[in-house]
Amino acid sequence: MKKKSLLSVLVAGGILITGCENTEELKKDDKPATEETEPAAQEVDLSTELSSYQEFAFEQMDQFLLETEKFVNLFKAGDIEGAKAAYAPARMYFERSEPIAESFGDLDPRIDGRLADIQEEGKGEEEWSGYHKLEHALWVENKTAGYEGVADQLLADVKELHALVQTVDVTADLMITGAVDLLNEVSTSKITGEEEIYSHTDLYDFKANIEGAEKIFEILRPKLEAKDKELVATLDEKFKAVDDLLAQHATANGGYVSYEELTEDHTKALATAVNQLGEPLSQMGIILE
Repeated sequence: MKKKSLLSVLVAGGILITGCENTEELKKDDKPATEETEPAAQEVDLSTELSSYQEFAFEQMDQFLLETEKFVNLFKAGDIEGAKAAYAPARMYFERSEPIAESFGDLDPRIDGRLADIQEEGKGEEEWSGYHKLEHALWVENKTAGYEGVADQLLADVKELHALVQTVDVTADLMITGAVDLLNEVSTSKITGEEEIYSHTDLYDFKANIEGAEKIFEILRPKLEAKDKELVATLDEKFKAVDDLLAQHATANGGYVSYEELTEDHTKALATAVNQLGEPLSQMGIILE
């Protein structure tokens, strides 16, 4: 997922002074000719911001590994209700940092692939692995027996992802396009409820994706404010609108209601708010040019 950075600015060019020193041809009132150079291009220094995002991604992956280990232990112990309770909160750490997590080849589909994704690639159910396969075992089959190997493989894959993330080259383009991609996931596949088709814990994923995008915005806020305060104000307003809608479906214990409880009007309002946030968010790259 490495892409060329789009972030560059123009700095003022210097003045090159030239003149002819032939005193025989110069008149007294002749003035030296001047000529302006082309402005030199210089990249915006985002080293601090990139380091901040990398630190955030590392923290999320640390927690994702810990929470996945907890989930797998509960699953293998046959604690169905305990594993169900641990499932969605663990996945939120992955969803917040997905712009980085999904950049490692087959690991993203092995950890996060849905059965429909596997079948679209012409693969059989036996090649399906990861969180969503265990989701099916818990919510549809209501059992854990026979899935211990899948749970072990999930933990092994998450450990591999955790190790690889430590070596990732975070670029400005990855951050900015990643923020928009997180919203696109909500407004396309996730808004339909197809991501968590068995557990209906989709609102946890929504919240995590929004938090991941908002974190990138907050990291870039000082640079954005220096360029366009109106854009920052708009983004604050649009993020709040989405967060307020999600808060309407929060539970007393800090979780979210089943996605099945939302009406068509609820999902339409969420989709509209996310789309209205996506347009100004996509301007972050432009404003830093």
